[in-house]
Amino acid sequence: MFSVLSSAWALLLGMMLLQVGNGMQGTLLGVRGQMEGFSTLEMSLVMSGYFLGFLFGSRMAPEMIRRVGHVRVFAALASMISAVMILYPAFANPWAWGVGRVLIGFCFSGVYVTAESWLNNAATNDNRGKALSLYMIVQMVGIVSAQALMLTADPGGFVLFIIPSVLISLSFAPILLSISPTPAFDTTKPMTLREIMKISPLGCVGMFLLGGVFAAQFGMAAVYGAEAGLTVGQISTFVATFYLGAMLVQYPLGWLSDRMDRRLLILIASAICAIGAVIGMALGSVFSLLLVAAFLVGGMSNPLYSLLIAYTNDFLGTDDMAAAAGGMVFINGLGAVFGPIITGWIMGVVGPSGYFLHIATLCTMMAAYAAYRMTQRAAPDDTDRYTAVVPGVSPMAVTYAQEVAMEAAEENSEDGQAA
Repeated sequence: MFSVLSSAWALLLGMMLLQVGNGMQGTLLGVRGQMEGFSTLEMSLVMSGYFLGFLFGSRMAPEMIRRVGHVRVFAALASMISAVMILYPAFANPWAWGVGRVLIGFCFSGVYVTAESWLNNAATNDNRGKALSLYMIVQMVGIVSAQALMLTADPGGFVLFIIPSVLISLSFAPILLSISPTPAFDTTKPMTLREIMKISPLGCVGMFLLGGVFAAQFGMAAVYGAEAGLTVGQISTFVATFYLGAMLVQYPLGWLSDRMDRRLLILIASAICAIGAVIGMALGSVFSLLLVAAFLVGGMSNPLYSLLIAYTNDFLGTDDMAAAAGGMVFINGLGAVFGPIITGWIMGVVGPSGYFLHIATLCTMMAAYAAYRMTQRAAPDDTDRYTAVVPGVSPMAVTYAQEVAMEAAEENSEDGQAA
């Protein structure tokens, strides 16, 4: 672990600051939008812009890096993110915010690709798994820490928009000033979505439905809080609880994943997620129970992302895993684009409780489809190791996680043969 920190501390520090800024702006826009009088549907369209931009960025960023290099892409996208964040309060209308969110989503996608390729280059075969775990942990810590900063100033002013802009600018300094050499950048040609669907219907359907759940968590949680009449402190605590649940449950669920039929675990996790959403829908007026709902939803849905990737890998050859990574992230992104729009529409029809109704519906559908798929074919005999991946990362991080899983599987196989 010490060797990982000594070789990649600059990158990990930069990514934590990056997530503090990103986590702040997501919550802040939900609160400020309510102050500006934006409707729930308008805010849902604004929030969906991030996922639309991220979707296109995940496809275009690799080509941009190949053409002009990591450093130029990194610096250009960083400047764009910082500028958009500080311009939000100056142009307080839904159209301007929507365009800003598309730009920020696009830029973050490119930033992730660049940072993750650097991390992969800095790690060795001996510490690759630890490096990936630290990378995921610092991202979660950054997002949770961001919620505390929401209490430092009035969301109706400019200060809370300046803070994430400054943090984003500072986050790139340790990365760009790092003495590590610029890594080579190669991408594999992704599989078609039809091919991935044929290999793992549950993986694809689950990823699409999960995209809608993540979009609600990341994009609409603050909007829900504002519509439900929560204070800024309560909204920040509510949003942070989703990620606290993810941090605490991710690895225990991963341990179970390597020891039982993953389809059954996907069914159980999605069912618990739906139960958590029902608690929020029925008892969300009690703040302590609202936090219980957020913990269950965040704690179950985030590990489901890694579970679905691991399950899909069980049916792929080693050479095909990297090719499928981009397709899986793209499918998840498609669901995320429509997630805030549908959530906003439901909230407009039934009120704030529509937020949890949307999540409960998607998770119930996932549990039902997992149960159906268990009747269609037997569980695979050989399974790959579960590796935690944070939702919203680029295809490179998913490929990176798959490499770790494959290396662990090979080591276990060699140990078994030696015994």
